[in-house]
Amino acid sequence: MNINERNYETVPPVKVAFLGLGVMGAPMAGHLARAGHHVTVYNRSPEKAAAWVKAYGGAAAATPAAAADGADIVFACVGNDSDLRSVVLGASGAFAGMKPGAVFVDHTTASAEVARELHAAALALGLNFVDAPVSGGQAGAVNGALTVMCGGDAAPFATIQPVAMAFSKAVTLVGESGAGQLAKMVNQICIAGLVQGLSEAIAFGQRAGLDMRQVLDVIGKGAAQSWQLDNRGKTMVAQQFDFGFAVDWMRKDLGLVLDEARRNGARLPVTALVDQFYADLQEQGGRRWDTSSLIKRLV
Repeated sequence: MNINERNYETVPPVKVAFLGLGVMGAPMAGHLARAGHHVTVYNRSPEKAAAWVKAYGGAAAATPAAAADGADIVFACVGNDSDLRSVVLGASGAFAGMKPGAVFVDHTTASAEVARELHAAALALGLNFVDAPVSGGQAGAVNGALTVMCGGDAAPFATIQPVAMAFSKAVTLVGESGAGQLAKMVNQICIAGLVQGLSEAIAFGQRAGLDMRQVLDVIGKGAAQSWQLDNRGKTMVAQQFDFGFAVDWMRKDLGLVLDEARRNGARLPVTALVDQFYADLQEQGGRRWDTSSLIKRLV
């Protein structure tokens, strides 16, 4: 399925802005436009915004504040905490252009601290802020099948949930401000361990002389089944590592996880080790390989 094939639920159109048109943001904003919402986009490089408007309609704005002007909901998907602050705060930031009661929805994978900071800043201005990181990768964004983990207040969440379903298969409030980011950290801890385990299993099977494509078919019907096995196992056997979620991004996410663990006292020995394995891949020139490239350390 792709963005042109998705069937949208009927949701009354609203005026929205979308800030950040990278590999995730561009298709997410596209789904909002296809669902009938009135979309204004902003991107740091204006040519991407112009290309998006050519593909989907809507409008482009020169600043986040201009994009947010009059919007009921402002979505954002940028790189990190500093990128997020740059599109939210200041005279040209989204908060400066948002109308009272509007909701800012942050899909960036960022820290729980910045989520709480911006939630408080929004409330002081009569605005709302929901931290809403996503899981599902580039394919999930293109197919409109992301899982969205939200932190914040119930009323603004209820406002944004049906609209965000344009690019999602689930949009869930998991707790107060920052809880969405913490849930995404849990997600990344799980993925790190699963990908390393799958890498070791495939490398072991290959050393043992097994047909690993066949073995993956067999064990995928049993207790070893996982999304990673189903979607990345055979591509790992084939040494294909161009599926969107890059090693650099995973290291950024695991850095957030390990920083939070230092604050809350959680013990994450496997996660810390896998983070260093990803650092090895960066040194090997694999900064843009996808996360399943962990197997390259073993074969």
